[in-house]
Amino acid sequence: MRRSTGARRSSGNARSKRLLAAVGALVVFGGIAAVTQISSAGDKPRQQQARNVSSACVAPSPGATSPSGRGSTTQTWQNGRWVRNHWGDGQMSVAECQAVKAGNAPVTTLASTVACPQVTPRLPQIPAQAKAEVDKELALLKTQLDDANKRLAAEGRNGQAFINNAILGPLADKRRSALNRIATAIGRFAQRPQGLEQLAGCQVAANNGGNNNGGQNGNTGGQNNNGGNNGGQNGGNNNGGQNGNNGNALGVLAKDCANSRLQPHDGFQNGNRCVSTAFGEVSAAATNPSLLITQFPNQVQRNQAFSLKVSTRNLVRDRFLAAGQGGYYVESSVLNGQGLTRGHFHTACRMLQNTNQAPSNPQDVPAFFVATEDGKGGNQSDDVTIQIPGLPQSGTAQCAVWAGDGSHRVPMMERANQTPAFDVVRIRVN
Repeated sequence: MRRSTGARRSSGNARSKRLLAAVGALVVFGGIAAVTQISSAGDKPRQQQARNVSSACVAPSPGATSPSGRGSTTQTWQNGRWVRNHWGDGQMSVAECQAVKAGNAPVTTLASTVACPQVTPRLPQIPAQAKAEVDKELALLKTQLDDANKRLAAEGRNGQAFINNAILGPLADKRRSALNRIATAIGRFAQRPQGLEQLAGCQVAANNGGNNNGGQNGNTGGQNNNGGNNGGQNGGNNNGGQNGNNGNALGVLAKDCANSRLQPHDGFQNGNRCVSTAFGEVSAAATNPSLLITQFPNQVQRNQAFSLKVSTRNLVRDRFLAAGQGGYYVESSVLNGQGLTRGHFHTACRMLQNTNQAPSNPQDVPAFFVATEDGKGGNQSDDVTIQIPGLPQSGTAQCAVWAGDGSHRVPMMERANQTPAFDVVRIRVN
């Protein structure tokens, strides 16, 4: 019996719905696949853009994010200063990476602080009768600045207008009142200082080396393609014929990448590359960087939080070019005006397979890793506490700290028989 036209139409509609459902499922599957696969050359521009964003953003390695799962930078308040920890050398979560690449949400990976004019150098000789009151107001200025920095860390992402109105404006008013009280206290016993009110205004300054030749030295990966890591300056002037003896009567094999068969290093953490960036400045032997782990536990439980106290000397911790964003081996080493290395230091903990042989898995990601930069450090011993959220495996953990210049290389030493800036301890994890 032939089905009626209405029945055929109903059957056709059902088949159409099933077909649409199948197509929809394929579309969804294709969207999921786009997260992990790079699109082919035949894809449409919009598909290409979406898939490129997803394919370029991979999950960070273990230990590359903070214990709270936040972004690539966290801050802690230590000894009257903000300590910046760059988790995973600047690696970002997938969500952060996708937001940045799509241009929807810029991610701040380098901390900022409130910078205020120094008051003490502008003060005249303080009469003994006024010293206690002046010291009290100077301490208050420091407290006001500390409070402003804490609020900036907590709410700074609300935008520049918020920072100006809610942080910098009130801070300037408070400083103006304190400065006026300082001038009044001195004026009771000596000539009143003039112009102190000009020191009330403060501003936000990024602590990423932006005020320290950051624009000159902070080369990005895009500027370092095709041997652009100073290769044009160093490679062209050091041809193979000039690499023969270097004036030292030695058979030097190479001084640059001119004759290397490897592709140029691009500022990202890839091997089998040749780096042409000049080594840069090396400090004098007496001011070579050094560091030491001064406090650590002998044993901990699995997943038990603990801390390491690290003392550094002759290392100014104010340069960090995020390796996860193309800042690896792209900047030459730089000294400050005192001849001290500018950079940061790293901390890592990895589990040892045994203690009788060198590890056979150097490629493995450590259980914990962080790079610390806080704008401090100098020729005196300076302590930083590293908070470790815990190690997940039982066994022997090797926790190491080592200095890095702005581009993550261990600082050079003047002599070959000097010990580099590193230290290692072993901790039993039960």
